[in-house]
Amino acid sequence: MRHASSRTLPGMSKEAEIFQGFLRKNGLKFTPERVIILRLVFETHEHFDAEELFMAVRRAGERVSKATIYRTLDILVESGLVRRHTFDDRQARYEHIFGHKYHEHLHCLSCHRIFEFTHEDLDRIQASVCERYKFTPASRSFFISGYCSRCSPPPLPHPET
Repeated sequence: MRHASSRTLPGMSKEAEIFQGFLRKNGLKFTPERVIILRLVFETHEHFDAEELFMAVRRAGERVSKATIYRTLDILVESGLVRRHTFDDRQARYEHIFGHKYHEHLHCLSCHRIFEFTHEDLDRIQASVCERYKFTPASRSFFISGYCSRCSPPPLPHPET
């Protein structure tokens, strides 16, 4: 899928069709660089940052500028195909969410690994809160920062007496 046209390409994935429609609706072009970025984002099944995506583009033998990657990630987030997370004060991390059920995150403050989980109680809480406030949810983000089983929390400072 190297050549993008203004029409839907044969064999185009559903996410590509959605992205192309979003771009068209917003007066933006479905460029070959955006096609490359979209493909690599949806081939990645881990959380990633822009620099990791840039390196994946290079490993794939493609040439896309960092500025194009950042702009395209912003557009993918706006389109609803990708979610941006900022765990603690670190840089933004991304994941594709199209076709995925809501899930939550555990973030290790030591090794920075991210664990995904779902829990039906959170779905019930969301439904209850939204019903109470007559609110229609569009998305949600819930994460817990702490220490995974491989990492030990730092020692607590001893209060001076």
